[in-house]
Amino acid sequence: MSTGPTLPRKAFAREARGPLDGVRVLDLSRVVAGNMVSLLLADFGAEVIKIEPPEGDPLRDWLVNGIAANWKVYARNKKSVCLNLRKPEAKALLLKLVTTAGIFIENFRPGTLEKMGLGPEVLHAHNPKLVIVRVTGWGQTGPYRHKPGFGTLAEGMSGFAALNGFEDREPVLPPMQLADCTAGTYGAFAALIALRHVEVSGGPGQVIDVSLLEPLFSFMGPQAASYRASGKLRPRTGSRSTTAAPRNAYRTRDGSWVCMSASTQAMTERLFRAIGRADLIEHPRYRTNALRVQHAAELDAIIGEFIGRMTLAENLEFFDRHEVTVGPIYDISQILADPHVAAREMVVEYPDEEMGAIPMHGVVPPLSVTPGAVRLPAPKLGEHNAEILKGLGLRDEDLAQLAAHDVIYAGAQRRKASPSAQ
Repeated sequence: MSTGPTLPRKAFAREARGPLDGVRVLDLSRVVAGNMVSLLLADFGAEVIKIEPPEGDPLRDWLVNGIAANWKVYARNKKSVCLNLRKPEAKALLLKLVTTAGIFIENFRPGTLEKMGLGPEVLHAHNPKLVIVRVTGWGQTGPYRHKPGFGTLAEGMSGFAALNGFEDREPVLPPMQLADCTAGTYGAFAALIALRHVEVSGGPGQVIDVSLLEPLFSFMGPQAASYRASGKLRPRTGSRSTTAAPRNAYRTRDGSWVCMSASTQAMTERLFRAIGRADLIEHPRYRTNALRVQHAAELDAIIGEFIGRMTLAENLEFFDRHEVTVGPIYDISQILADPHVAAREMVVEYPDEEMGAIPMHGVVPPLSVTPGAVRLPAPKLGEHNAEILKGLGLRDEDLAQLAAHDVIYAGAQRRKASPSAQ
């Protein structure tokens, strides 16, 4: 199999200045959702400072063949300051940094930040214009606020898993951090809304309450309205749609797969003509979308038999020539070999000390006048202690003393003490 075009390879654009240049973000979050908030801001020029404990963000521990691939991607364009917030001196340093920041991100369980003496009232007393993004499983209010919450639980409770999969099988959870990334996208969007209120309207800072549950539920669209209108639960239908047909995944002669969505009448008629079945256009079982949904299984059999005669490449060429909406179902090896991916810089390789070059998604979306850029690799733990803390007026001897008293730290991640050792 051909490896396809070479992926674009770039150096870090260390001198690039994005549209959020000048916005300082303090990110105390761990794992994915909060890091997604700050990644989106960092990609477009914000100075994101990860505030990490000596144990580091647990995302550093998600290893693939010994490589912290998740950290390298989600923590690109960020800096790391390592503060031991169990020490009062570290909290004092954090509050000094708060006075220099525009956005503050945390994802502790509700009440934890307050117990640390760093609740919103304290933060706003030091910086009234601070935008505080609080990411939790279930939100800062409600009867479930106290519960721990990972994205998996939100993916279950949001209704996503109940609709995903096949009717005769168990509900299917997504194989990636869907709830976290959805919440992170909403969090970044809300942070910029709040920041605009500060910078354009002269308003105060505010608290943004982002749960993992509500953003994903909002992505589910009119589920509540549809249920109220029909009185029926929507079944799991695999890759079929309950609103339009034909729509499914179809196996090709060489064992690959294509997906099809002919969700308009015009596209369906074009499809029928392309496969030599113009007679289906006026067929009493297929002439309207409602009828096609009702008889989707038999329609899929007709389409599947046609697609199954050709290889993946032959199907793509055929349906492209007839302008029918059919596309490949790719795995990551196929994605990396596709010329469109390379041309759009959907995946770009950057220098990496361990891998030589690391492929990662490009900055999304591209802007014509104020684009984002990948400026920095993911930081080592405490890598930017001196750079950031000297900006507060500290000297080398001050930093050495703080390190000696375990207020700041840089180096390899410390192991968390076991409960029996505490």
